[in-house]
Amino acid sequence: MNTSAILPRVVRCLGALSFGLLLSLSAVAQPSGGPYGPVRQSFSVPADAARVIYVSPDGAATAPGEKLDAPTTIESAIERASTGDVILLRGGVYRTGGLELNQGVTLQAYADEQPVLKGTEVVTGWTQQRNKLWRTEWKKLFPQKPADWWHRGSEGDKTPAHRFNNDMLFVDGRPLQSAGWEGELDENSYYIDYETAQVYLSFDPTEHVIEMTAHDSALVRVMGEVHGKKSDARGYTLRGLTFTQYAYRALEIEGREPEGLMDPATYGKDVVGTLIEHCTITHCSRVAGYFRGDRLTIRNSLVSDTSTEGIYVIGSSDCLLEKNIIARNNVEGITGYYPSAVKIFNQSHNVVCRDNLVIDHPDSSGIWYDVGNRDAVVVNNWFERCDNGFFFEISKGAICAGNVFVNCNSGTLALNSSGVRIYHNTYLNSAAAFRRDGRGMGADHFGWHPSTGPSATERVGHVFAGNLMVSDAGNKKSLLFVGQPQEHADVYTMPHLSYLDGNVYVRDASSVAKALIVWSPAAGETTQVDLPSLDALRKLQPAVEAHGVQLALPPSAVFHSPELKHFTLVDGFTTETVAETLPDEVRALVGWPKGAGLTPGAYQRPVAPELEPVARRSSKSAR
Repeated sequence: MNTSAILPRVVRCLGALSFGLLLSLSAVAQPSGGPYGPVRQSFSVPADAARVIYVSPDGAATAPGEKLDAPTTIESAIERASTGDVILLRGGVYRTGGLELNQGVTLQAYADEQPVLKGTEVVTGWTQQRNKLWRTEWKKLFPQKPADWWHRGSEGDKTPAHRFNNDMLFVDGRPLQSAGWEGELDENSYYIDYETAQVYLSFDPTEHVIEMTAHDSALVRVMGEVHGKKSDARGYTLRGLTFTQYAYRALEIEGREPEGLMDPATYGKDVVGTLIEHCTITHCSRVAGYFRGDRLTIRNSLVSDTSTEGIYVIGSSDCLLEKNIIARNNVEGITGYYPSAVKIFNQSHNVVCRDNLVIDHPDSSGIWYDVGNRDAVVVNNWFERCDNGFFFEISKGAICAGNVFVNCNSGTLALNSSGVRIYHNTYLNSAAAFRRDGRGMGADHFGWHPSTGPSATERVGHVFAGNLMVSDAGNKKSLLFVGQPQEHADVYTMPHLSYLDGNVYVRDASSVAKALIVWSPAAGETTQVDLPSLDALRKLQPAVEAHGVQLALPPSAVFHSPELKHFTLVDGFTTETVAETLPDEVRALVGWPKGAGLTPGAYQRPVAPELEPVARRSSKSAR
């Protein structure tokens, strides 16, 4: 055998394998590229199932559900199920809601079938009035007023009060918007007279399938006794299911919530270990789900078309959200209600958001850690078209690294917080902001909320290093905003950031934006100043950005293809950041090796092994 003839091919294969390995390693350290959301597959029955119960949309309530060809109903199965049981749902539409359970059971799609739980019912009985409008009676209504902290005096001209009602109406699956009276109706809206329980449309509904909300929940995991059983304190598992068209929320897990600053050992223990994967939750009139309890995992799921929040985690620790698609929150455009696609709320500790796709939230934050949270980890996510991408408020300690922010008002915003460390993210037309204001210095409209976070003098210790900030000619915002109000200049004399270095600021040369950086606190009469350049910042603060770089380039001179959102660096962009900008702790979180030199931003340029010369020498010997 002529081994010399084989050697070149072996070397080339090894070279390709090594290069592929390097590429795969580098891909760990930024958004992975998917798959995100539910992955269509055939689910097997868990091997540790205590019992299997089969259900279908046309199952018999009296059937035991022990056989595939004799299924029971979802309602009956949930009533009977106990810890460790597995409920397998056949494909089809289940028009149901108000389900309650308190056991650690699994609800899962049967094989590759697609069960859909719907909170609506079909509306019939329409009559046409003399004014050509169509009307019917509907008594399953969910009226709701805005919360008492909503300020009608400032928001009432932008958000009509009827937007807060929880009813929804769908025409052939398309959601319509509520109207305030019959005169506002068009083909995209409906009107409800809540006093008479009458629903009005401007078009002929008999030519369409009209659905209206009939349930304000799909499944509630309760703390107390239900179906003759006490809670086992175990979270359920949901796998391969779709929940859609529910008033208020689809899912809720009950649990005690902290009020005021509390030890995390005293809450989050009522329901532990909930797992949701490969599920879809859409079109909920307020929230996709309220989740309470430690060790929650939501993975490879789609949450979209919600109102105030999509995923709402409350008083829960050691949780993980990964590889989800979270899209289109605040579809009604409600103002003054602080919406967020993901809200991590009220003293939730060690909650990790990793490699999620958070998109299309122009009137909503993307991921918001709000009030008293500790040690957040937000890595390798993709944020696009959000008001605030990653928002960290009144909380302590966060690591934000390896993320991409595209066309967000603020890619990152740390507000009245401490210890937010932001490393090696890529920003395109998205600002990085650190702010502090007067909250917590007096009475607060949310009561005890500010007391769970850092006090005014503790709102320090932020880090911003190794980030790549790119702006096209049309973006007029500053790239870095470090701000505070003038009225609190005497309190906020200490710097926001403990470390600022190694960042790259790229702005198109034709930009008319006035400030590259907004900075505070500054000496003199004005605590917050606009700075046109990195040199101006260094003149004001000589200790910062020793390795920072400012460039006048278009995005196309930095990224391979900003048009296709291909944000790896072009070969000619050779700027590097010092290795010391990224601690080993953070390298481990984003998947980068220790000690290696780094390029700015989320995407690192892999270095191929020099195997090609060896292959050429082997080829010559073969000839």
